[in-house]
Amino acid sequence: MLPDRAASPTAVRRGAVPADAVPEAREFAWSQADFERVRRLIYQHAGISLHEGKHAMVYSRLSRRLRETGHRSFGDYLDWLDGHDGPEWQEFVNALTTNLTAFFREQHHFEIFAALLKKRPAGPWSVWCNAASTGEEPYSIVMTALESLSPQAGFKLVASDIDSRVLATAAAGVYRADNLKGLSHERLQRFFQRGKGGNAGLARVKPELRRCIEFTSVNLIRDDWPFREPFDVVFCRNVMIYFDAPTQRRVLERIHRVLKPGGMLFVGHAENFSDSRDLFALRGKTVYERV
Repeated sequence: MLPDRAASPTAVRRGAVPADAVPEAREFAWSQADFERVRRLIYQHAGISLHEGKHAMVYSRLSRRLRETGHRSFGDYLDWLDGHDGPEWQEFVNALTTNLTAFFREQHHFEIFAALLKKRPAGPWSVWCNAASTGEEPYSIVMTALESLSPQAGFKLVASDIDSRVLATAAAGVYRADNLKGLSHERLQRFFQRGKGGNAGLARVKPELRRCIEFTSVNLIRDDWPFREPFDVVFCRNVMIYFDAPTQRRVLERIHRVLKPGGMLFVGHAENFSDSRDLFALRGKTVYERV
């Protein structure tokens, strides 16, 4: 559920419209005030901090929503959005998030995770993967678990995302065969079914993976997390970099509350929580233990 994070652009003075923000011809008028309003709304609803360099991205993605909803200006659309609590809020959030993922991304995490699982091969294990995107990460977690634990071990994974569309894709578990090229022949044979006929070029995860996972929508900045039992492990990778420092702290405090004592938190390679040593202690490369 991540906003598109391209290489940081040249810093732009706050309040000034970037050079790429107002091209000569645009379907809809687009102003700095419109952008500031979008920034405020996405921060309030998803905790995402958009920087000045995102003018073009925001215009492009929300223009589609204007066309879909029949609004003729950003002002009209944002007035309408701000004035009711309907399903368009989910479409608004979906439009402004991008999902960059792959099977076994940041491989070292899965090696550490496998070693952790082998310390208690009979289970049970309870794991949460947030920002699950289109499913590659949660299915990688489950593949690792099935390879590392005894056949009778209890293992369950909660996979969540704020973006309803990618979560539906994850639950379906169908992928283009080209996206599986990084997987070993053994994993392809064990965990995937190849499509035939009209489904040639596609592959579906096998039921043994799917039945280990509960897919659910979770907004990390809200207080309504649906969990009743604490987790042994939480994967929260490449999410916090899109939050400002106060939001990061609040989310870390909540993750701390839903982790068991000694539970492990896996984060992204660009994330560092040295300012939250009272909550988590570094135990490996971007792996933290709950204090």
